[in-house]
Amino acid sequence: MGNTTGEDLGTKNVLLGITGGIAAYKAPLIARGLTNLGFEVHVIMSESAQQFVTPLTLRTLTGRPVYSEMFPELPPNACEVEHIALADRADLFLIAPATANCMAKLAHGIADDLLTCVALATKAPILLCPSMNVNMLSHRATQENMRTLRARGVSILEPAIGELACGWEGAGRLPEPGRIVDEVRRVLYQKDLEGVKVLITCGPTCEDIDPVRFITNRSTGKMGSALAEAACLRGALVKVISGPVSIEYAPWAEVVEVRSARQMLHAVQEGLTDADVLIMAAAVADYVPSVYRDSKIKKGDRLQSIELSSSPDILSTIRPLKEERFFVGFAAETENVADFAKDKMIRKGLDMIVANRVGQPGSGFASDTNSGVIITPEGVLDDFEQMGKDSLAHKILDFIRERL
Repeated sequence: MGNTTGEDLGTKNVLLGITGGIAAYKAPLIARGLTNLGFEVHVIMSESAQQFVTPLTLRTLTGRPVYSEMFPELPPNACEVEHIALADRADLFLIAPATANCMAKLAHGIADDLLTCVALATKAPILLCPSMNVNMLSHRATQENMRTLRARGVSILEPAIGELACGWEGAGRLPEPGRIVDEVRRVLYQKDLEGVKVLITCGPTCEDIDPVRFITNRSTGKMGSALAEAACLRGALVKVISGPVSIEYAPWAEVVEVRSARQMLHAVQEGLTDADVLIMAAAVADYVPSVYRDSKIKKGDRLQSIELSSSPDILSTIRPLKEERFFVGFAAETENVADFAKDKMIRKGLDMIVANRVGQPGSGFASDTNSGVIITPEGVLDDFEQMGKDSLAHKILDFIRERL
């Protein structure tokens, strides 16, 4: 997942609470990930957390004091009540790892150290990342405490499943630092697309010739992935219909994997029943082999040609289903970009089209940047050059939001 774009989160204050579990060793990486995004990170450590990682490490990585004592020695002129000052400063209170003991205290309003006092005093969102033995996690008391906290509006990132430090296998692992940092971004991001249902097609389609050969194109799914992530960050409910790609999509999106143009068509038809916006970012094959051969074509077969037929035209097929939905298409052009894109927009009945200039460095398939134009029936909205796909995704969503 990419860096934060579309909104400046660098002015946000994140309190990072660290409690006493073995997964505390990942806390420095979480702190580094947050500071790399520009967040101001203020660390609060429980007494037991300091048995696993030192305050010096966190102070060095954040460039700020580390807080741990409920009653620290203060300069004579100090007048702040420390736990209240920290609570008021927070835009988000992240506790990672959150032990079973910590969650039990929070669920029952116990504030017997600096970390739990701040948690009780803050009005900022709280994000917990539980980590513990699988049996402790599944214990009825822990599960009831988690339900109580969720009912109060506390966000909980589910633990990962795998080998635990104690030797057990199962749920209880602290999610990887990058996943936690991404969740912080999601919680803090402005939700200007809250509840909007967005259906996005991504990647190429593959049209099989025989069991080992197929026709495809250069699409990698990067643009669709950027759109899915940006929409999720902004509160949309996102479903991705993806052709074969080697990238990972935003963890909050529902992903439907397909292979052929016909499979993608069927998935889009099904997905449209519960969508407000359709963004067709996939590069769907224009032609498919007329005949699929069940066995591999041997070199000695002296194949002279492969007969092709047109693939299903997804946008034309689903046009009668449009109704009040907002349709966005993509076009890849090497010349007369705006004219060809406008023609496609009219023919397909689109509300907006994004036309990419392909065939030049830094634009189009497999690139991290794009150049092209964004067009609506009103005219050209934007002519962009070498724009990062993350930034372009937010720009596209800005235009969609204005028109919904």
